[in-house]
Amino acid sequence: MIEIHPQFSSSYPNSAKIIVIIITYNNERFNPSSVLIAGTTEGKPKQRLSKFPEDFEFGSATAAYQAEGAWNVDGKGLSIWDHLVRTKPEQIFDNTTGDVAANSYFLHKRDTEMLKELGVKNYRMSISWPRILPNGDASQVNPLGIAHYNAVIDELLANGITPFVTIYHWDLPQHLSEKGGWLNDEIVDWFSDYARILYENFGDRVKNWLTVNEPWVHCYLGYGSALHAPQVKSPGVGYYECGRNMLLAHAKAYRIYDEEFRPSQGGEVGIVLSLDWPIAESDSEDDKDAVKDYIAFGLGHFMDPIFTKTGNYPQRVIERVEKASIQQGFNASRLRPLTEWEIDYIKGTSDFLGLNHYSSKIVYRNESVVGQNEEYAPGFYSLIKYVQETYNNPKVYITENGCSVTETGLVDPIKVQYYRNYLSALLQAIEEGANVKGYFAWSLMDSFEWNFGYTIKFGLYETDMNDPDRKRTARKSALVYKEIVRSKVIDYEYDIDPYSQ
Repeated sequence: MIEIHPQFSSSYPNSAKIIVIIITYNNERFNPSSVLIAGTTEGKPKQRLSKFPEDFEFGSATAAYQAEGAWNVDGKGLSIWDHLVRTKPEQIFDNTTGDVAANSYFLHKRDTEMLKELGVKNYRMSISWPRILPNGDASQVNPLGIAHYNAVIDELLANGITPFVTIYHWDLPQHLSEKGGWLNDEIVDWFSDYARILYENFGDRVKNWLTVNEPWVHCYLGYGSALHAPQVKSPGVGYYECGRNMLLAHAKAYRIYDEEFRPSQGGEVGIVLSLDWPIAESDSEDDKDAVKDYIAFGLGHFMDPIFTKTGNYPQRVIERVEKASIQQGFNASRLRPLTEWEIDYIKGTSDFLGLNHYSSKIVYRNESVVGQNEEYAPGFYSLIKYVQETYNNPKVYITENGCSVTETGLVDPIKVQYYRNYLSALLQAIEEGANVKGYFAWSLMDSFEWNFGYTIKFGLYETDMNDPDRKRTARKSALVYKEIVRSKVIDYEYDIDPYSQ
C-alpha cells in the first residue's frame, strides 16, 4: 500500500499546486521516476533513444491576471480578483495582489525575448475580459485594450512565436459578477459577444483559441467552496449551474467561430480541461468506485458533453447527483438536466482538447471522495492514455504542466526532475499512439498564484518581486527545458553551468 507523507500540502481541493511528496512503498523509499519506464536502474529512467516528433510543439504559458499587472491602466475595468484582493485581502496567503504581478503589460517584449531564449515556438496567453470590455458586456469596447493585445500578438509573430489565446482564464468582469456571473444564464450571451469581439479584432493572426480554462476548478472553487473569486458559497448547486453555463458559453463561442469566422480565418477552437489522476488508496471496491466517481465528476462532467458521440453528462454523474439530491430533501436533481437541444448544441464543439495536469491524487471513499495530491509522473501517462482510449484519441495539447517551489534561487532540482519525469511520461504515451501535438510548461515566469499569492513559484524564470522592474532570470529548469526543446530528447545526464551542482 502507498502511504503519503506530505512535506507541503494545500487546503484547496484539486488545486494541483502541490510541491513535494515523499512516498513509501512497503516501508521503502519510492522514486516515481523508477517506474516511469521499464528497465530502470538505481531509480533513474533508462536513457531513451526515441525523440519527440519533429513537428511536436513546445511552448510556455501564463494568464492575464496572474502576470499582466496594470490592474487599472488604460481603461481596464475591475475583475473579480481585483475586487477580492481589495475587499478580503486576508484571503491571499501573503496579503498580496495582482496589481503589478510580473508586470507583463509593460514588459511583454521581455516575455517574448524569454520565449526566444527557451527556443519555444508557441505561447499560451490569456486576454483579460475587463481590459477589452470594462463593463463586461459589448456596450463599451476599450480601444486601448485592443491596441495592447494587437501589440502583444504582433510582437510574438514577428519573432516566430505562435499565440495560443485563452479567452477566459478566471478574470470575470466584476460588473457581470454583480449580476450573478456564471450563475446567470445570460452569461452565455455575454461571453459569446466577448468572444466575437476577439475573433473580429485578432482572428486574422490568432489561429488557436481556447474558450475557458479549467471549468471544474473555477466552478468548484469560485461557486462551490468559495475559496476563489467570486467567493459564492453554493456547494452542490452553484458549482453545477456554473458548469452548465460554461459548457453552453463554450459551445456558443465555438459555433460563432465555426459559422462566422472559420471560413475566412481558418483557425481552431478548443477548451481547457484538467484532472489530477486518481489512484485508489486500497484494493477495496469502495475505493475503486471512488476513482471512477472522481474521473466522472472531475473530467467526464465536461469531456462527455463535448467529446462523446452521444453527448450529455456521464450517466454516473446524473445518477449520483439525483440520488443524493432526493436523499437531501430536494424535489429534483441539483444538476439541472441538459435539454435535447442543448446536448446536440454542445456535442462536438471542440477542434482539440487543452489538457492541464500537475499531480496525481490518492483517493478513498467516505461520504463522497477524499484525496491527497502527490507528484507522480505515471499518473500523467495514465491520464493521457485514458483520454486516448475513452474519447477516440482526440487531438490534445498539454496546456499546463509544471511544478512549484517555495524557496527563491536559480538552482531548482525539484523542477528539473519534475519536467524530465513528466515529459518522459508524455513521450511514452505519444509513442503508444496518443494524439498529443504540443506541450506548454507552466509557467514562463513567477507570477501571482491566486490564493497562494507569491508564496509558491512556478516560473521557469525567477521574477524578482522586490524589483520595481520585475527582473526575470532563467532558472536551471529553464535551461534544461531549453535543451529538451532543442534536442527533443530527455537526457537525465544533461547539466549546465552556471547551475551545476
